[in-house]
Amino acid sequence: MNKQVCIRALADLRQINHCKNKIASKEKSLSKLSLVLGLAGNEVRLIILYLLNEENELCVCDLSDILNMNVSAISQHLRKLKDGNLVDVRKDGQTYFYFIKNDFLQILESFFNIINSESNILKTEIV
Repeated sequence: MNKQVCIRALADLRQINHCKNKIASKEKSLSKLSLVLGLAGNEVRLIILYLLNEENELCVCDLSDILNMNVSAISQHLRKLKDGNLVDVRKDGQTYFYFIKNDFLQILESFFNIINSESNILKTEIV
C-alpha cells in the first residue's frame, strides 16, 4: 500500500502561524457556517429554508401542501432546523408559523441568490 507523505525542506512557520491565527479569529463564523451547511445539505431542508426566505414565514401545513409531503415528515425537518437554531416559530392561535432567524439570513442569502439566478454553476452536471 502506497502512503502519501508530505516532504518539505522547511516549514513556513510564519504562514502556519498566520493560518492558525486566522482560523482562531474566525472560529465563531466557521462554526455557524458549518452548522448551516450541515442542516441545509439536505435537499428538503434547503427547500424549506428557501421557501421561508421567500415567504417570510410558513406553517407546517403550508409546507406540507407545497412539497407534497406529510405533516409528520415536514415537522421532523423543521424540528432539526429549530434545534439547530436556524429557524424560530411564532404562534398565532393554534397555528405555528416558522421563519428563519435573523442571525442566519445573511449566511443563507448567498445560497438563495445562486438559486434565484439559476447560475450556470448549478446547470453543470456534478461528476
